[in-house]
Amino acid sequence: MSTQAASSPTYGNWRRPRRPGLGPFGMLGTAGLFGGLIITLLASLVSLYAAMVVLVPTAVAIVPLVIRTQDGRNAYQLIAVRIGWMRRKAKGSTTYVSGPLSRRHAGRFQPPGLLGRMQMAEGRDAYDRDFGVLFHRTRNFYSIVLGCEPDGGSLVDPDQVDTWVAAWGGWLARLSHEPQLRGASVIVETAPDSGTRLANEVLPRLDPNAPPAARAVMEEVVQSYPQASSEMHTYITLTYGLPVGNKLKEEELITELATRIPGLLSGLVGAGGGVAYPLSAERIAEVVRVAYDPAVAGEVLNARAQNGGTGLEWEDAGPAATVEDVGSYQHDSGVSRTWMLTLAPRGTVRANVLRGLLEASPNTRRKRVALLYRPIDPATSARIVENDRRAAQFMATSGRGMVQARAATEMRAAEQTAQEEATGAGLVEFSLMLTATVDADDQLADVSSAVRNLQGAARLSMRPADRMQAAAFSCTLPVGLLPWEMTLVPRDLREAL
Repeated sequence: MSTQAASSPTYGNWRRPRRPGLGPFGMLGTAGLFGGLIITLLASLVSLYAAMVVLVPTAVAIVPLVIRTQDGRNAYQLIAVRIGWMRRKAKGSTTYVSGPLSRRHAGRFQPPGLLGRMQMAEGRDAYDRDFGVLFHRTRNFYSIVLGCEPDGGSLVDPDQVDTWVAAWGGWLARLSHEPQLRGASVIVETAPDSGTRLANEVLPRLDPNAPPAARAVMEEVVQSYPQASSEMHTYITLTYGLPVGNKLKEEELITELATRIPGLLSGLVGAGGGVAYPLSAERIAEVVRVAYDPAVAGEVLNARAQNGGTGLEWEDAGPAATVEDVGSYQHDSGVSRTWMLTLAPRGTVRANVLRGLLEASPNTRRKRVALLYRPIDPATSARIVENDRRAAQFMATSGRGMVQARAATEMRAAEQTAQEEATGAGLVEFSLMLTATVDADDQLADVSSAVRNLQGAARLSMRPADRMQAAAFSCTLPVGLLPWEMTLVPRDLREAL
């Protein structure tokens, strides 16, 4: 963190992980390049034709590794996404149907895709509060969901905001010491206020004998107030994993989580999270149900206000039908599009840099912004920052002109990161995803334009999750899905590419 003035703190020093290998080739491409050159030289001792037979296939295999997009994807990865999309479309898996007339188990409305393989259990923490646990059986993972009502940033002293940011950084740093934690996410969901809660609070309390003018004023307030207001919900998911071969023992895991939850909640409160609490299994199912069918949001609120709950189970939290397209995802009463982060803000930013992105948008039914975190253990953190420091020093001493100036800036940032890590700071990889839901396809163009404007204000660069909209939509739900853990290619191999 750096500060320009005591009253205007700024934040930054995040850096994209440096890819091992020579330039854009990556570790695997570098090994292939040098290996191909050595074999070509040996073949040239036999004949020029033999050398060409080796050189041409090597070049054809390595050139796609050099062609990279802004977010670092190479041509092989782009081709793999297209092939996967064509295979899913040919198999018909881009369309999903559930309910009594479908082939789903017991004719229930099971969640689609990755969510359909999860199972829900429930426990009680040390303060006797219900909390739900989502089990990812195929991956040997389990997740919990926490809710909070963050304190607003309006009329708050910059020193207090700085304290909250420092406490949040400390909370993230402690996650690297959380046993078996694989990742965390913060989901901020916004939607126009339906007015249901206000109507349930005001209308039943109106006195029948009150003057007609007073009753008319209160009824007008109930009708007009929601048009200028919005509702906001914040969820924090924590996903844990067990080593391969260990079986999930639900009772032991739930008991262990029950002892951890109070400490996690107290850290959120200290970071400006306001009132923090664990989400029950029923509440998690309601959040997923409303995300797939925004039209039932008012019914869910009414049921919770009148009956104390909906009684919804995880097996009935999914949509009746979904259709995935290249750039959109249709589900019950909504159509969604999801964007993924490609470039974080350069330089330093202030605490309100994401404010516009997190606020409710006027032309959307619902919007979710998901911040994904992967805490890195202390031993790996030390190795990463040391490698980055050595690489930055090499670039600073070998460049010229503008390249040398940029490398010097990189070296200062790497030195600062190494010093902070040595004094106990944690290292965390992060990303961001955004899902906007509207009522019809013809509204997606306006929403896309609005999201582009918000990206500019937030100094972010994002791209639509084309040909993987269904999976990206699921990753922005508070269910504990971690994108880097849900791929077929191992993470170490992806980093080598």
